[in-house]
Amino acid sequence: MLNKKVLLIAACCIILASCGSVRPSANSEAANAGQTMSTETNSPGIPVNGQALDDATDGSSNASAGAEEASPDSSDAEASPEYKYHINKAYNVVPNEEDTEKKVVLLTFDDGPKEKDMLEGLLDTLDKYEAKAIFFVNGYRVKKNPDLLKLIHDRGQIIGNHSWDHIDLKKESADSARKQIEDVQNIVEETVGERPRFFRPPFGSGNDTLHGIVKDNEMIYMTWSNGSLDWDAKFKNKPEGVIQNVMDQLHPGSNILMHELPWTEEALDELLMKIQAEGYSFVDPRTISALPEDSTES
Repeated sequence: MLNKKVLLIAACCIILASCGSVRPSANSEAANAGQTMSTETNSPGIPVNGQALDDATDGSSNASAGAEEASPDSSDAEASPEYKYHINKAYNVVPNEEDTEKKVVLLTFDDGPKEKDMLEGLLDTLDKYEAKAIFFVNGYRVKKNPDLLKLIHDRGQIIGNHSWDHIDLKKESADSARKQIEDVQNIVEETVGERPRFFRPPFGSGNDTLHGIVKDNEMIYMTWSNGSLDWDAKFKNKPEGVIQNVMDQLHPGSNILMHELPWTEEALDELLMKIQAEGYSFVDPRTISALPEDSTES
């Protein structure tokens, strides 16, 4: 009888000992779980429950959205080349640094936008040669043909200000000249979302007052240094004459004046081919800055 009691007590002790050994194991797992939770909570992006998973997912989505929103800015930065040239006082295109290519020309077209077929012909030829040009527009034409202004902009070309009515601004009062210029700035911005950076006075006629108004509007003032004479009645319907006029005056930094005219559109392909054959390239107007105020260039 005594032996049975001893055996019973021994068995109870063994069971109790076994239960005691399980308890530390449970505590150990709880401690490990606590350590894991602490690590996950302190580590961004690692969810610890359903709510945290949702938050992490939202954060990831927001980050992606932010990256997508930032993407256009990056594209804009790429689409805005650094300034490499400026227009000097003789209205030539001049490198800002000595090691920048000097054998370049600037292509410009005045008095538009006029007719879609003619404009598309000019744009197609520019695209063929991967060339950029400034289209100096008149406000009254923009008002009549806003779709053509959008076409110039959408095709990646540059829009310049050529006054509202194409009148001699040198003969106008300061208030009248300012209105002629700023009304174009406004209608271009309303139409394509950007204000012109370049200004060319009709007939190349200007004065100090006009220069001041242009500067107030943060534009670069220019006339030209190579005239195609496509506007002259002597060269009407004579594309070969337009080509010859430009080639006879061709020089590094040529600021070439042309117009939206049928014979100029007809001449443009051969003209650009001849310019390239002479070793020239076409400067991107977006790389042109203003002439430094302290410049001694003439």
